[in-house]
Parts: sequence; structure tokens; C-alpha cells
Amino acid sequence: MNSFTTDNRTVTVFPAAGPDRPVIYLNTFGQEGEQVLQNLQTLECPDLTLVAVSDLEWNHDMSPWAVSPLSEKDTPFTGGADDYLRLLTGKIIPEAERSVNGTPAWRGIAGYSLAGLFAIYAICRTNLFSRAASISGSLWFPDIKEYLFTHELNGKTDHLYFSLGDREHHTRNKVLKRVRQNTEEIFEYYKSRGIDTVFRLNPGNHFKNAVERSADGIAWLLSR
Repeated sequence: MNSFTTDNRTVTVFPAAGPDRPVIYLNTFGQEGEQVLQNLQTLECPDLTLVAVSDLEWNHDMSPWAVSPLSEKDTPFTGGADDYLRLLTGKIIPEAERSVNGTPAWRGIAGYSLAGLFAIYAICRTNLFSRAASISGSLWFPDIKEYLFTHELNGKTDHLYFSLGDREHHTRNKVLKRVRQNTEEIFEYYKSRGIDTVFRLNPGNHFKNAVERSADGIAWLLSR
């Protein structure tokens, strides 16, 4: 394991044991990368390099465009995903992959909550990732469904994973209530396009078993 900091974001690289293994980039709210890796090892997943990025400006880096707060107590979403994606592709990936043995077999991107939203948005904006996992992704985000339906994925995308907790749409908030319907419609859309795609419902609300759910999504990408 080794870590570095760029533009105030902390990047931790957990290198694969062997050469030419997949590399998966996991954007995290906290510093749960090591916990996710431990869960992957428990699941006896194939060898991989996991790159966890933390200390993100969460509501800025992970949001594709500006959106008002969901409630009076929340902070706004300030639409910095394109700026962060340039940092990820221009600085973080080249530096992280200096620690990689050989050439990555493929790159994936994964994330939970807003980072799950970002993962799907990112594969519309760059061809560096061929697989993505949106784990309890914030696909309630206003206009994201319409954006995805009108913007092609990069030509390399071949596997997509979506998941939600089965209680996540049980809320009085009219925006958040859309999450299950939007996620199911986005899943069906990509499935109809011939992409290997799965949608899984997990028991519980948005905050239950985030580490385990993240590991499950990454494990599915590795199994393809």
C-alpha cells in the first residue's frame, strides 16, 4: 500500500500481487478503501489493484451540475464533476499507475451514493474505464436520467453494475423518491443496448452495509 496527495485529495493504492491485473478506482466519502479491500479478499475475488480516493469535496466533485440543496439543512451541489474528472484522468491515474506491476488488464470505476452517480457520469465523459459500479448511486439526481439517455457511453464500456437498498425510495422527499424508478429505468436502458448489466436490491436503507455493498459491486465487475 502507498499513498500520495494531489490537489488536496488523498489517493491510496493497494497494488495487486501479480502483473497485468485490473485496476479499479473507488471514490470514497471517508477512507473506507481498506475495508472494501478486506471484504473483497473475504469474497476470494481475483487479484486486482484498488485505488481509493478520499478527502473529496463531496457535493462538488461528485455532482455533474449545480443543484439546490435537498432541504434547508443540506448543502448545495455545485457541479464540479468535470473538474474532478480532469484531475482524476490527468493526475491521479498516471501517478497511481506508476505503482502498478505491468499494464492494467482493464480499468473500472466504482462508488457509493454520489460517487455511484459520478461513476456512471464519468463513463460518458472518458474512455479510460470499461466497467463501472454505481452502488446505491444517487440516480435521483435531477436530469441525470435524461442526460444518460441522450449521451452515449464511451465505446469501451462492456459491464455495468447497479444496486440500491430496498428501502431507499421510501422517503417523503419528492426528489429522493425517484431513486428506484430512475435506477431501474437506467438499468433497463443499458441492458437494451446490449451491455452486460445487472441491478441488485439489497435489504435496508441507503446507509446500511455500505462497505459490504461496495465490495459486492466490485466483485461483480471482477467476475465478468
